[in-house]
Amino acid sequence: MGRLTTHVLDTAAGRPAAGLKIELYRLDSERVLVHSAVTNSDGRVDGPLLEGDAFSAGVYELVFHAGDYLKQGAIDLPEPAFLDVVPIRFGIAEPGQHYHVPLLISPFGYSTYRGS
Repeated sequence: MGRLTTHVLDTAAGRPAAGLKIELYRLDSERVLVHSAVTNSDGRVDGPLLEGDAFSAGVYELVFHAGDYLKQGAIDLPEPAFLDVVPIRFGIAEPGQHYHVPLLISPFGYSTYRGS
């Protein structure tokens, strides 16, 4: 069975991004909230964001509430901050696969990729 996982790393601080809120939406004819979670001390959520029968082909969006997390850091951020909410829209074509969508975040940039 396939599943969806994520991991958030704070590249400016060189550590996992603990306490960062994440929302997962499925995009069909409308945007539907599927799951909401907060990262743990390892920058991960405690279980898959999506798995089993709920894990199906389609277009999804992970929304990382990075601004709230970054404001708690040691770096003095401008107001408004450069990054706030980071949406990552992606497709699941093969529901039998593991999709891992990590986020590497800093106050002024981010990157993602399909991990394993």
